[in-house]
Amino acid sequence: MSDDSTRRRFLRAAGVTGVAALAGCSGGGGGDGSADTRLSWHAGGTGGTYFPLSNEFKSVVEANTDYTLNVQSTGASVENVGNLASGDADFALIQNDIAYFAKNGTGIDAFEGSAVENLMGVATLYPETITVVTLADTDITQLSDLSGATINTGDLGSGTQVNALQILDAVGITDFDEQNASFSQAADQLRNGDIDAAFVVGGWPVGAIEDLATTNDIQLVPIAGENREAVKDAASWFADDTIPAGTYSGVDEDIETVAVQAMIATRSGVPEETVEEVTAAIFDNVSDLSTKTEFISRDSAQDGMSIELHPGAAAYFDA
Repeated sequence: MSDDSTRRRFLRAAGVTGVAALAGCSGGGGGDGSADTRLSWHAGGTGGTYFPLSNEFKSVVEANTDYTLNVQSTGASVENVGNLASGDADFALIQNDIAYFAKNGTGIDAFEGSAVENLMGVATLYPETITVVTLADTDITQLSDLSGATINTGDLGSGTQVNALQILDAVGITDFDEQNASFSQAADQLRNGDIDAAFVVGGWPVGAIEDLATTNDIQLVPIAGENREAVKDAASWFADDTIPAGTYSGVDEDIETVAVQAMIATRSGVPEETVEEVTAAIFDNVSDLSTKTEFISRDSAQDGMSIELHPGAAAYFDA
């Protein structure tokens, strides 16, 4: 997999799988939703953080408004942008870097020349930690050990895959065999010896890694020192992050790494009143959530916002 064009084949595939509907979708593909209280909320894989958190949002929104949320498991960020562009989703969780790429039609080939003009921001939520996980008996302890390895970089076309390839490229790792599967599937691949390591992007603790650590001795590979600086120099949206000791069974020391930011996005076709009411239900009831509550708040909900706010979200936060 040393050929750069082969290694980045996801960029072409993402245009087919997750973002096929982008072209010509600058005005939104669905109805305005004004006559319907049913909303489609697209999350991520069931083994990550997006899906359980989205179901908590569902609970508070349905308890405090007349709306019902249909939470769907997806391939996450890039796919979710495509679903917002086509109108198949009303709200979605995505990464702030992917939001910027999509809105500006830049950054990755999936969005080049196909800016998603109807994509709009609602709120940022929490740091999405980049976790590189392997098993203790692989002897992979630093990023350079990934050269020649078989690596699961995340679902094809996902934000995880985008970040994984950015990081590997930034630290000069070009010789590897790429596999693409969800977090849960990656954990099974590690158990079965089918891959050497996996990239996981999500707020810690990630359920799939927690489960893996209960059955196997795991090793988290740090992104630290010169490697971390190289990654941040290559992409400004990466920030320093640390996975605290004890987050996962058997990992007894802090692991330095980097992170992006999770955010709620919507599309311009969703009515202002709808977005304002959904936003208020979430941020007025953070105490009813149990996931990432140390990060989610009204005061921090615009930190790292990378795209224009929907008028409904602006109305709530400006009130």
